[in-house]
Amino acid sequence: MNENERQTTETPEAPLEGGKDTADVTNSAALLASVSSERDQLSKERADLYDQLLRRTAEFDNFRRRSQRERAELFEYAGMEVVRELLPILDDLERAIKVEAIDKEYAKGMDLIYQRFFAALRKVGLEPMDTTGQKFDPNVHHAVEMVATAGAEDQSIVQELQRGYNFKGRLLRPAMVKVAVKP
Repeated sequence: MNENERQTTETPEAPLEGGKDTADVTNSAALLASVSSERDQLSKERADLYDQLLRRTAEFDNFRRRSQRERAELFEYAGMEVVRELLPILDDLERAIKVEAIDKEYAKGMDLIYQRFFAALRKVGLEPMDTTGQKFDPNVHHAVEMVATAGAEDQSIVQELQRGYNFKGRLLRPAMVKVAVKP
């Protein structure tokens, strides 16, 4: 084959036509930048959603714990209002026992009723307060009268007029007392 024939049968490599390969490179770079930007945005969204998930999980755990604690307190102190309503009856029984009765059997029966009633209330959580000889505390005592006396220490309780009670460690009713003051 001669040289002319070789040139016609062999096609030479095409030169860059108007920067066609440059356009492909530019499009590829733009596509890569677009994909990278989208990836970064999706990564940021994922991090935000993960942060929200962690916060919501923590909020839910806190809510669950708070609900369990409130439910436990509700069960523990549910009888508090019922016992508060029964305290006047207990006071009446105490006053009835203090009255001198002609019939000794009747007095003994009243005392037994009082003891059983008081034992039942103690069993559910009623705790009587001891106030005799203590210092006056406005958080647990209700001062009904201030008595000037030289025989007692200042701000000490002289007499208990109505017994105070706690219910499972919480103040149910303050004690009504007379308080000594220095003359």
